Amino acid sequence: GLFGVPELSCPEGFQEAQDKALQESEQLVQKACSTPPGPETVMIFDQLSDSLCRVADLADFVKVAHPDFAFREAAEEACRNIGTMVEKLNTDVELCQSLRRVLADETIMSSLHPETRRVAELFMFDFEISGIHLDEEKRRKAVDLNVRILDLCNEFLIGTHIPNKIDKHVLPEHIRYNFTAEGNYLQVAGLHADCPDDLVREAAYKIFLHSNSQQLARLEDLLASRNSLAQLVGYDTFAHRALQGTMAKNPETVKQFLEKLSEQLSKRTQKDFEMMTKMKMKLNPHNSMLMPWDHPYYSGVLRAERYNIDPGLYCPFFSLGACMEGLNSLFSQLLGISLYAEQTKRGEIWSEDVRKLAVVHETEGLLGYIYCDFFQRPDKPHQDCHFTVRGGRLKENGEYQLPVVVLMLSLPNSARGAPTLLSPGMMENLFHEMGHAMHSMLGRTRYQHVTGTRCATDFAEVPSILMEYFANDYRVVNQFARHYKTGQPLPKNMVSRLCESKKVCAAADMQLQVFYAVLDQIYHGKHPLKKSTTEILKETQEKVYGLPYVHNTAWQLRFSHLVGYGAKYYSYLMSRAVASMVWKQCFAQNPFDRAMGERYRREMLAHGGAKEPMLMVQGMLQKSPSVEDFVDALVSDLDHDFETFIMDS
Repeated sequence: GLFGVPELSCPEGFQEAQDKALQESEQLVQKACSTPPGPETVMIFDQLSDSLCRVADLADFVKVAHPDFAFREAAEEACRNIGTMVEKLNTDVELCQSLRRVLADETIMSSLHPETRRVAELFMFDFEISGIHLDEEKRRKAVDLNVRILDLCNEFLIGTHIPNKIDKHVLPEHIRYNFTAEGNYLQVAGLHADCPDDLVREAAYKIFLHSNSQQLARLEDLLASRNSLAQLVGYDTFAHRALQGTMAKNPETVKQFLEKLSEQLSKRTQKDFEMMTKMKMKLNPHNSMLMPWDHPYYSGVLRAERYNIDPGLYCPFFSLGACMEGLNSLFSQLLGISLYAEQTKRGEIWSEDVRKLAVVHETEGLLGYIYCDFFQRPDKPHQDCHFTVRGGRLKENGEYQLPVVVLMLSLPNSARGAPTLLSPGMMENLFHEMGHAMHSMLGRTRYQHVTGTRCATDFAEVPSILMEYFANDYRVVNQFARHYKTGQPLPKNMVSRLCESKKVCAAADMQLQVFYAVLDQIYHGKHPLKKSTTEILKETQEKVYGLPYVHNTAWQLRFSHLVGYGAKYYSYLMSRAVASMVWKQCFAQNPFDRAMGERYRREMLAHGGAKEPMLMVQGMLQKSPSVEDFVDALVSDLDHDFETFIMDS
């Protein structure tokens, strides 16, 4: 069966696995309610969470990635049913009382291990955000709102990807071939950001981002429902609720962080826009005003012109085998960990090109498994991501339940006999996702509820972004980048040029991210919103980003991150700031420093979500960083490296 789960040798097995989990959870609920308050209560809660997550997490992956539609459909159904059960449990008054008895007893609380105490508080938080403390009528309203929000999220998400159609005669004939024809209509399914023809990019932008009343209604309904739920359960805004337990802690800190960052970036962003405008004038003298559809294209042109970084020059040095060797060597030097390919059993994997890796520590032995689903195939989503399939935890019998994760990439299938060659971007993504995987393997907590990457959103990206710094360091790259035919190492100046090229227009790119994060905060801030979501977009775009708003467009209707990262889009920037500080302070001098690797494991990776995120950062940096420190770390990363500059000049 899939992942070695015997029931999952066929799609119908999901029903069986789900029924078993639901049955088990009912028994655990009874056990929790009848057990006298103490540490055992928290353990039962975690078992309950584990029995549901073991099916739900696995189904979450299968529903998007399995090539067989029947499997995807069965997994989707299992997700829905387990989700309903979770909502029900989060409003089960008797179950909540059993936990409240633990939290209310000071003698018990003071005797608990800090991790047990935090997990008990996190479970209580789940109850409270579901409105457990309300009277029955309001509690029912909270359940209804939760279900409504879930449905709206799914509908909105589907809407963000649906192509827009336009009568083909509206577009000049010479650009029509760029879009998919459907009878008399053309389908526009994206922004065509890399197309050299300004007119194609302009048409794609105006058509793909054209406002849509249904999607607009969904978004407004989603934001209003989130706000109603947050207020119902006692928060000022949805953002206040979402930021509980994060590094930032509250919307006020996020606002301060984004404003200070924007202030520090403004001069640099202006310079970047001026450079792009000059480039546009040079290539298109008739129309030199810089528009939003120009930014990604002209920053790419500037990058290519200033540093010759054609991916074709780099790919031969980055065969998949060499990159995996590089990761293995880095983990072995930093953390004493090796990756071993493991034979899979029949029915364990969903596609024959999936590889299973055992993660083994030199003294502690087997830590867990990583399934590598790296190659493109029909119907597979084009996104790179990390899925937890099974969380680690200390079992009742004293053994450790090993974590299982999947890393999903979209690498091209190689020609027969030739190795798979990665572009520099693909290589960096591989390192990024491996950062998540290591967090999952080393976040060896007692409780599965806080294992590995189950931590605050603004901390979860730190280990993965930190790996990007390793992937961009010549000392690391030089250990594995070899030409697959000649064995020749990748020249140092090619790595330097690649790193420097990423700084071209990087301020403008970061400013765009600030704009998205500010927009997300306003949407999830005080309601009713002062204006429509489109008017807010226009105002914020002109104030924070600086490129003009385009009449009749509604970019927010394509902002899919509003679903999974509602009120938390700033997390990418804050995680990058922390990763940058950790890199500069702990690894920039020697990226293979074992003592630092051990400190990183001990202070940051080992706790999963069982420790407050800011305390983990303090433990690693041995100081408490301020908002200004975060901003300085991000801005100093934009400075060009003087040595490379001189070499290239």
